[in-house]
Amino acid sequence: MIALNKCSKFLFLSFLFICFYSCSDDEIVISSENQIETELFDISYGSDLDQVYDIYLPAERSKSRTKTFVLVHGGSWISGDKDDMNEISDIIKLNFPEYAIVNINYRLAKIGKSPFPMQTDDIQSVLNHLKNNSEDYQIDQKYAFIGTSAGAHLSMLYSYKHDENSLVDMVCSIVGPTNFTDTNYINNPEYSDALLAIQFLTGQSVSTNPSYYENVSPFHVVTTSVPPTILFYGGMDELVPTSQGVDLNNKLTELNIEHEFTLYEDEGHGWSGENSIDTAQKLVSFIKKHF
Repeated sequence: MIALNKCSKFLFLSFLFICFYSCSDDEIVISSENQIETELFDISYGSDLDQVYDIYLPAERSKSRTKTFVLVHGGSWISGDKDDMNEISDIIKLNFPEYAIVNINYRLAKIGKSPFPMQTDDIQSVLNHLKNNSEDYQIDQKYAFIGTSAGAHLSMLYSYKHDENSLVDMVCSIVGPTNFTDTNYINNPEYSDALLAIQFLTGQSVSTNPSYYENVSPFHVVTTSVPPTILFYGGMDELVPTSQGVDLNNKLTELNIEHEFTLYEDEGHGWSGENSIDTAQKLVSFIKKHF
């Protein structure tokens, strides 16, 4: 799975079409009467070098009203960086200047170092760090997750299973895997290599330990209490089977969860042009409604 630089670029360009104002790249700090707009980089939330985040804090923020977007990059759980999400961060600033943005790195997996639960533990550590610093940051403890690819999987998994205090108001998945026990991963040779790679990373076999994979699959852990969810998938995706989005959409419908699902039949693991504009418009609208 890729980090989806292409995906973030098409979203950035699309948002520019629908924004009604702009800002200069060098306007990092803007004075206001009460507080100033501030951006901090590589804030450590753990002992590992990968456990850092960037945070954007809007002017005139308040613990009672300033919610926070959490951005989670892709990269097959083994690569990628928060910088891959910078353009999405920029378009959020343009459309939702009153909210904070946290763009996270997390510990990357490798053979003998499973991504699960390490990476959802890191997400929890980020939120704990934000809570502990909420007085200094002046932000509320309410969150919207936006993830791409592997980061979308982690965003859904955290929001569906680990958000014990119901702090997540919405989650967005852009081509995120949802079900590791999907027969397309197990029996379809077009996708079996992806499952094989995941099994090497986790050290767990789907055939001998299916419950492990059910527990890390958003499709299997979703309940009636999960937050509103917006899903975007490509019908020609070479990495994530179409069934990953379709099946979760059906499950969310069955559970009567507020959600939206878009499948671009002729697109792959990212897209551009008219479909990117459509993605941007739908995402902005969903955020305005649910966050």
